[in-house]
Amino acid sequence: MKTRADQLDAQLKRLSPVPPVFMVTGDEPLQHAESCDKIRQYLRNDGFTEREVMHVDAGFAWESLLESANALSLFAERKIIELRLGSQKLDKKASGLLQRYLENPAPDNALLIMADRLDAGAKKSAWFKQVEKCGLVVEIWPIDLDQLPGWVAHRARLLGLELTPDATQLLTARIEGNLLAARQELDKLSLLYPSQTIDAEQVIEAVADSSRFDIFALSDAVLQGDPARCQKILLVLKQEGVESTLVLWALSREIRTLLNVQRGLANGVAYDTLCQREKIWGKRKGMVRKASQKIPAQQLESLLGLCHDADQAIKGQLKTDPWLLLSMLSLELCGCHLNLPRPVHG
Repeated sequence: MKTRADQLDAQLKRLSPVPPVFMVTGDEPLQHAESCDKIRQYLRNDGFTEREVMHVDAGFAWESLLESANALSLFAERKIIELRLGSQKLDKKASGLLQRYLENPAPDNALLIMADRLDAGAKKSAWFKQVEKCGLVVEIWPIDLDQLPGWVAHRARLLGLELTPDATQLLTARIEGNLLAARQELDKLSLLYPSQTIDAEQVIEAVADSSRFDIFALSDAVLQGDPARCQKILLVLKQEGVESTLVLWALSREIRTLLNVQRGLANGVAYDTLCQREKIWGKRKGMVRKASQKIPAQQLESLLGLCHDADQAIKGQLKTDPWLLLSMLSLELCGCHLNLPRPVHG
């Protein structure tokens, strides 16, 4: 049978007897990890106290699965065998051995298969249909953007926090669907403001108190026109292994925000209304207003072209270091007119 991550708790309570196989598949890391933890706890509560982990790669010997299942344990009566597939696809031999195991599973073992998102072909395969028939498959899907505020508010309540609507929207905008980042931010807020109602200003202050450079610190440095700080943050981000795509997203978002503010003001829209529309809160209101007055719209539109170049470089379609383009982009946004030629395409 199939279920979703948000239905797993209820589904586990209804399971009887314990199925021989569980599978968690999907790309969203937080829900994936938490679903696996819930299944492990469910099995531990039922006496599966031993655990063996098998990492499947191109050279994996699938016969070892059968050997492990048939081996008598000296330490526990019941065992969890974790089969970590990742993105590995099963060939005909592997599929056959897995089906062979599932047709006659060892009664004192439970198999937990952990996989990335499966394509349509894998879901039509005989081995997947066998898993679905005799076990429980948890499919992990990213949370839609319109559902994310509700998810954030719910997680906050589990930690004893209540978020104001503005705080919820701000945190949602900050994490942009990165649920691991959302959990980290909520854990931080629960330590700083235990059992309190949290407003947008407190979220902003909690973010500002972080000593680690991140893409949001880079955004603030750009808006404040601080080129030296921008370059320092970019260097740290690169050294820490932050994806260049994420940095590009942050910078391009600021450019589009400034353009939208400029166009809105030109059309007579009140600045506070624009701030609500563009999700600008707290201290950022002043920074965005000053930056929108300082950088001409024509220059911002030109910088969107530079964003396109950086995107092409990240994808390997432009033979230029993407971090160099990101550095140029941040300096231009800070008001440093470099007058450097754009990279040549092709």
